[in-house]
Amino acid sequence: MNYFVTGTDTGVGKTLVSCALLYGFAAQGKRVVGMKPVAAGCADGGQHEDVRQLRDASNILASHGQINPYCFAQTAAPHLAARFVGVNINLERIVESFAELARQADVVIVEGAGGLLVPLNGYQDSADLAMQMDLPIILVVGIRLGCLNHALLTVEAITARGLTLAGWVANVLDEHMTMREENIAALQQRIRAPLLGVVPYQVQPDAREVATRLDLKLLAQTETHD
Repeated sequence: MNYFVTGTDTGVGKTLVSCALLYGFAAQGKRVVGMKPVAAGCADGGQHEDVRQLRDASNILASHGQINPYCFAQTAAPHLAARFVGVNINLERIVESFAELARQADVVIVEGAGGLLVPLNGYQDSADLAMQMDLPIILVVGIRLGCLNHALLTVEAITARGLTLAGWVANVLDEHMTMREENIAALQQRIRAPLLGVVPYQVQPDAREVATRLDLKLLAQTETHD
């Protein structure tokens, strides 16, 4: 099974959770590979840190172009970073790269850019990409002040697009957040998808350690119910 990882915002731990999912499925003996269709803020050598981490967490070899079809130097929303260099992000090209990866691996974890509705070109966004890939969503919720609204709005958007929310992960970003557990409980009451795990605040995030906190069996239950 393949999954599309999105977040309630940028910087909420999508790469951390995506890598943890790769390590978790690899521990089950599966061939896994991560994909970052669009990356903005790439280094001079054309490598993005998120892409590097996904490659390190994968256990099959794939070309850079398959893993990261679009990489832009400008740190901005994807459609703006692309426009800055005169490029139009073509979703068909991304879907083709995904299909190539899916033929090589048992599990492909696709990490989106920013949140679910971040534009990718003049008229399509990350939700459109997930729809074209026909992938269930794993939502990373950054647990901090404002997370309830951000998470529930994203869940509404997932539902409105006809996408399947396979599960969500609570990633604690503010170690001093008041009523943290109560906020997570409030989301559990309102999100009709399993909570795959809670990631505690980490000064130096460790995807391998996070993998031990995710209950991947819950994803199998979601597939059974679909």
